[in-house]
Amino acid sequence: MKKIDKAMQILLAGFCINLCMGILYAWSVFKQALVVDLGWSNADASMPYTVAVITFAASLLIAGVLQDRMGPRRILILGTVMVGLGMIISSFATSPMLLIVTFGLMTGCGIGFGYACLAPSAMKWFHPSKKGLVNGLIAAGFGLAAVYLAPLTSMLISTYGINTSFLILGVAVLLIAVPLACTINNPPADYTPAVPASAAGKSTKPVDINWRAMMKTPQFYSLWVMFALASSAGLMVIGNITSIAAQQANITQAAYLVVILSIFNSGGRVAAGMLSDKIGGVKTLMIAFIMQGINMALFATFTNDFTLMIGAALAGVGYGTLLAVFPSITADYYGLKNYGANYGVLYTAWGVSGFIGPVVAAVAVDTTGTYTLAYTICAAMMAVAVFLSFITKPVDAEALEKKLANA
Repeated sequence: MKKIDKAMQILLAGFCINLCMGILYAWSVFKQALVVDLGWSNADASMPYTVAVITFAASLLIAGVLQDRMGPRRILILGTVMVGLGMIISSFATSPMLLIVTFGLMTGCGIGFGYACLAPSAMKWFHPSKKGLVNGLIAAGFGLAAVYLAPLTSMLISTYGINTSFLILGVAVLLIAVPLACTINNPPADYTPAVPASAAGKSTKPVDINWRAMMKTPQFYSLWVMFALASSAGLMVIGNITSIAAQQANITQAAYLVVILSIFNSGGRVAAGMLSDKIGGVKTLMIAFIMQGINMALFATFTNDFTLMIGAALAGVGYGTLLAVFPSITADYYGLKNYGANYGVLYTAWGVSGFIGPVVAAVAVDTTGTYTLAYTICAAMMAVAVFLSFITKPVDAEALEKKLANA
């Protein structure tokens, strides 16, 4: 019972830490204040966020390697401290360059360091048949952060101003996330998680493949392309949903669509994680890709409140599925021992999608005045992802190990 309690404690702590580190999703509120209250240009106000996203993706790879070698606790504590201190120092920023350093580099790096440690640690405390559910719950914390952080940040800025808001949120991260990080660790070497009744009798032979060997498998490249294409479509909608509402339905106050997207993004992570445990990760991805492809093909016809709400919800579920299922597939195909480094390498696909999604939207609007071309491109990308999910088969670990031994 004590071990079960410890496993649940790790899972709950990881969920709550991600609720704190999801501060990245509140940037739209900070951006508005920087432009309206401080008179910054849109480009200057967007740059700290852009740098934070790039730093997040790059640091997750570095942190993944470090936590595989050193364990999660020290790396996670470092990450949460960096997030908190980055926010606190941001409260003294008076120029775009300083905010790029404090929020973009320091906070962005801290988020990557923290995010990299939570899923691998939690998965090791649970039976392999629960990988999807564990990943979904951990990832849901990060996605759900926008639901409370956006209105909280808006309230703080209107009450105390932007500088003090950075300070308050940074102190909160230090007081909440850092103590929780101190509770995260890997299970003892002799720990064996309880076997659920649904998994009794199934083989769970451990797989141990490092990132170099992973990159010699065709499955890795298929997964990478699927991740990049699908997340590009999701990020295109997430980053432009309020502009889409204004352009297609003349809705100028569309913050509710952001909330709907966030809720279904988070719910999709949990639901997809549970589904992947039952039918497999690639099949779950295929369903999400087909759903998102149809959604993109129809999005240009969403011209009122109701249809835009449906479109935002489906886009949220489709995007959330990726953040729950790709980690599980990485662990299934390549094992948990080197999971941090392996998923860090695969996660570079998300970093690339952070460029593709906004560029697709910008080019479409600049050349045609509408988002229709962007939807068409995204639907085509989802069609490619569906095809890849159809042909991608599990890694034959034994055959790969023999191949590498004879190389």
